[in-house]
Amino acid sequence: MTYDAVIVGAGHNGLVTASYLARAGMKVCVVEKNDWIGGAAVSRELYPGFTYSNCSYVSSLFRPEIMRDLELPKHGLQILPYEGGAVFQEGGGYLGMFRDHDANRREFARHSKRDAEAYDIYARDVLRFCRFIRPMLLRTPPDPSSFRPRDLAELMWLGRQMGALSEEMRARMVQFWTMSIADFLDEYFESPVIKGYLAVSAIIGTALGPMSPGSAYVLLHHYMGDVDGNVGAWGFARGGMGSITRALTASLKAAGGEVRTGQGVEKILVQGGRAVGVVLANGDEVRGKRVISNMDVKRTFLKHVDEAELPDDFVKRVKAFKIRGSSGKLNIALDSTPVFPALPEGAPNIRGDLHFTDSIEKMERGYDDWKNGRFSRDPFQDVMIPTMIDPTMTPPGKHFMSSFVQYAPPKIEGRDWTDADRDAFRDTCLNQIETYSPGFKDRVLHVEVRTPRELEAEVGLTEGNIFQGELTFDQLLFNRPVPGYAQYRSPIKDLWICGSSTHPGGGVMGAPGRNAAAEVLREAGAKGGMRDAYAVL
Repeated sequence: MTYDAVIVGAGHNGLVTASYLARAGMKVCVVEKNDWIGGAAVSRELYPGFTYSNCSYVSSLFRPEIMRDLELPKHGLQILPYEGGAVFQEGGGYLGMFRDHDANRREFARHSKRDAEAYDIYARDVLRFCRFIRPMLLRTPPDPSSFRPRDLAELMWLGRQMGALSEEMRARMVQFWTMSIADFLDEYFESPVIKGYLAVSAIIGTALGPMSPGSAYVLLHHYMGDVDGNVGAWGFARGGMGSITRALTASLKAAGGEVRTGQGVEKILVQGGRAVGVVLANGDEVRGKRVISNMDVKRTFLKHVDEAELPDDFVKRVKAFKIRGSSGKLNIALDSTPVFPALPEGAPNIRGDLHFTDSIEKMERGYDDWKNGRFSRDPFQDVMIPTMIDPTMTPPGKHFMSSFVQYAPPKIEGRDWTDADRDAFRDTCLNQIETYSPGFKDRVLHVEVRTPRELEAEVGLTEGNIFQGELTFDQLLFNRPVPGYAQYRSPIKDLWICGSSTHPGGGVMGAPGRNAAAEVLREAGAKGGMRDAYAVL
């Protein structure tokens, strides 16, 4: 059998692409190396009775348009918004965060009345930036070097979007894209703990520190999602992040698509300058009229394609694509609810994200460790307890805790991670939590640790980079992954890419997968194009 499309990798973007193509009438097969689907958006039982979101852990960025088109709620997907969170300070204080803007404003006033007033202006400005960027997420970037009518039209559209802004806003936008989050927040706030909290979204998953130019945009990337229409809000997928990819798989199968697990790809077959299928690790071939890779750009073209099939300048640019890992993850099974003495009894903040880094300066020192090839000795941890909102993931009275950690380098002082390094990383993180929650370690039943080593080996994320490539200005829009190939195509005919290495980048968003499907259907001349893939019109 020859499929219309063979998709490599059952991560969320691969499943999104496959689902749209199947709904448009194509015969689609997804091949996945692991025995489970989901890639980094997966729920697994790694301790008896406990379901872990063992890589990605919160939802917001996933495009609502995709949810509607693919009917994901019908297939079981439910997103539960969570309550604010808290930053714990040295000395016992805390900054609480809430879903309600006015409640945040009152909390800010406890630390700085000036900052409470500035919060309104800050929120307004960030929302304006989001409104400018969001329409671009589901559009294919133009090629600025091309004179094709389509590219010229898209460039004109971008120009109109920019022209609709005030002169002041245009200047502010350009400045924002290139500045550090530290400098950006300094323009609004004075309180170190407030700035420390708001800077978090600018360092998550990226090889930048809060004082690095370009980190301000990373904050915006995390603000472009929504939950129930609330822009910038975040939530938990009921049953863990695997619920997203399970719903996508159900949608794909309902449209006639096929998923094969435990079938890793050894090589992408190229004949006569075009992709014709894949060779599996067991030697079997799966033939297709086109191959669409959900792997990152380095893994796709440097490991699974014969370099002789690619132009030299393309290979050079792929090798230069920045994809440095900076993150680790702990998944922790708890036998009871941890107590944080700094929080008032009954405070809702424990139902959100909990941080132990109370200033930008502390974050930057953690980044200094990363630059020196070490995991942070005083790391930033984004700690959440999803079971405070979704009790379905653990036995009654027990809890699952997720801790996302910055910074963890892809190599330790130039060498590979060892088990001893991993254990030391784990102990550093647990000891930090224990400082703010005495007796915490006595509640721990099990800890799963994911350094960049584990993220690369299991999930296929090169160097453990959770975004399949850094979100710096030189790697966005028509530069992602490389100039000239930002439209989900490759130098090899019928070989496409649909993962987060492409526009608009990483996170459980689905936009790269949707956009890639649109381009495939456009080139295939499918009657109706994407319209035939829509469930809701």
